[in-house]
Amino acid sequence: MIANIKTVGVVGAGQMGCGIAHVVALAGFDVLLHDANAERLPAVLAEIERNLGRQVRRGTISDSDASAAMDRIQTTGDLRSLAPVDLVIESALEDEEVKRGIFAALCYIVRPDCVIATNTSSIAITRLGAAVQKPERFVGIHFMNPVPMMALVEVIPGVATAADTVRTATAFVTRLGKTPAVAQDFPAFMVNRILAPMLNEAIYALHEGVGTVEAIDKAMRLGANHPMGPLELADFIGLDICLSNLQVLYESLADPKYRPCPLLVKYVEAGWLGAKSGRGFYDYSTDPPTPLPAA
Repeated sequence: MIANIKTVGVVGAGQMGCGIAHVVALAGFDVLLHDANAERLPAVLAEIERNLGRQVRRGTISDSDASAAMDRIQTTGDLRSLAPVDLVIESALEDEEVKRGIFAALCYIVRPDCVIATNTSSIAITRLGAAVQKPERFVGIHFMNPVPMMALVEVIPGVATAADTVRTATAFVTRLGKTPAVAQDFPAFMVNRILAPMLNEAIYALHEGVGTVEAIDKAMRLGANHPMGPLELADFIGLDICLSNLQVLYESLADPKYRPCPLLVKYVEAGWLGAKSGRGFYDYSTDPPTPLPAA
């Protein structure tokens, strides 16, 4: 097991993978960012540079910090390029078969002592680890969204994960300036197990006409002191991700309290996924976004 991690691979350059590469490079690690669609990688680098620039303008990092972080990030469309990394973090689609395929391929690419981690928000670590040779080196490292701003990272061992792997993952998270919290391998872990049904209940409240989008979000911001309303937060996370988390909980625990609201299912089927698609519970073609009536 590699105790002194220097080079980190990130598989998947979506919103989460982009954020993970950002914070890992800012913490002084060399990063190799992979995406199967190599053509989009220049745009991903530009997005990371913009996000670092926002931190510079807020005064949380210096220009030299941002420049050094960008210099540490390299991109690739070839998974085989990850052969020399000390730790690889998968952040691909929240699809079990896709993830298992990535892990099976990585086992033939990375060194035997490389730590293999997943950023899954809900899929069982033990089950994913079954696709890995030497599953004792496999662990969940679940970042919160947006990665640069959120302090917590869940570290989740599977039943075969070695104690050394958990210690290595926890130490790595700490070096990022984040706070690790070790969760057991239960469906959706800690944060999403609590958050997903709260968001679902807000969607049910909208679906049943208890309140409008604007009223529900205002009620939770002012009545529960939440920084974002639950429908605004669901849009930010992605309604497809919210649905996926609820489906995992519902199927794994067979508890009706996790049954996805039909309105959420309808929006995902329509391609209304929230901020990333331009429409969800809000219309993102306006500034600020406009709350919409339930469809």
